[in-house]
Amino acid sequence: MASKAHAVLSASSADRWLHCQPSVRLGEGFEDRGSGYAMEGTCAHALAEYKLRQALGYQADDPTENLDYYNEEMDEATDGYVAYVLEQVEAAKETCKDPAVMVEQRVDFSRWVKQSFGTADALVIADGTLHIVDLKYGTGIEVSAKDNPQMKCYALGALELFDGIYDIDDVTLHIYQPRRQNVSEWRIPKADLLTWAEEVLKPAADLAWDGKGGEFSCGDWCRFCKAKNVCRARAEENLKLAQHDFKLPPELSDAEIEVILSKVDRLVSWASDIKEYALQKALSGKEWHGFKLVEGRSVRKYTDETSVAKAVADAGYDPYEKKLLGITAMQKLLGKSRFDELLSAYIEKPQGKPTLVPDSDKRPAINTAKNDFMEDKL
Repeated sequence: MASKAHAVLSASSADRWLHCQPSVRLGEGFEDRGSGYAMEGTCAHALAEYKLRQALGYQADDPTENLDYYNEEMDEATDGYVAYVLEQVEAAKETCKDPAVMVEQRVDFSRWVKQSFGTADALVIADGTLHIVDLKYGTGIEVSAKDNPQMKCYALGALELFDGIYDIDDVTLHIYQPRRQNVSEWRIPKADLLTWAEEVLKPAADLAWDGKGGEFSCGDWCRFCKAKNVCRARAEENLKLAQHDFKLPPELSDAEIEVILSKVDRLVSWASDIKEYALQKALSGKEWHGFKLVEGRSVRKYTDETSVAKAVADAGYDPYEKKLLGITAMQKLLGKSRFDELLSAYIEKPQGKPTLVPDSDKRPAINTAKNDFMEDKL
């Protein structure tokens, strides 16, 4: 599937250029290679668009045969997305007889960000209210609607189109991220959104467009920067951990460990990016002193599975193994109600492996053995 065009200062990269304006022009010298994950997301959006248009009674062509990625999980996730959007439509009907629903609506917010536009997955517009729903198919990062700059840019573009018709007072942003079981919602008054646009968004966008903005700024927003592999500011920020002289944990103070914990994920990501950059350069002919390209480990595979199966069957053996359907596939086969009726007694969700995360993570803290002991003593 062909990818859609993106603005220089796109809404999807707003979190980065709002924090680091010089990164925009620096990144122009680097090719955008894309990724399988991005293509998978594009396919999921195409399928979701078709299903939503169909559910609303709009004209739509089924894209399934042309999708580079398609599986049961994507089918289920996009069904959930459509159901969620329809819930917002029904809620809007409680206060508006005929709300407008826009699917994959192009929005232009160039009033604040030069030559910038984007595509909102779904808009639900009623008297006084604007709802923007964004499907996030990825699993890598849990995305929040709260103060989300990409969504706020879309909201500004939607206001440009519809505010004069519907007299909108407030905006609600929705993130639907099915593969992370994440649904996030955040409301902002229109007046506050416009103030942010004038006082925060426009000044940063003007600096980014002009290639200004002072020093480079590093953070989680570096993840999708095209220049991240060669950015000196990012390297210097991560190498600051060297101040700890790579001591083992017992030799570090609690305060030092807390500093390292707050930065270690970005450090690992940066180191991986450097390795991948060096590999791609080596594949292009560059020689790195002290390093060489070698062939990695590989595994055997069949060149023609149909012929293999026939040859084994002709020899009198069964070439196939029987395997119980997975839970998702079984639920789809039986239907949810029948699945629950037959199998609920046989389904369990084991406790996940303990993971140390920042306080900002939405998951509840688990009790440690020490806490359990303290509770038993009370």
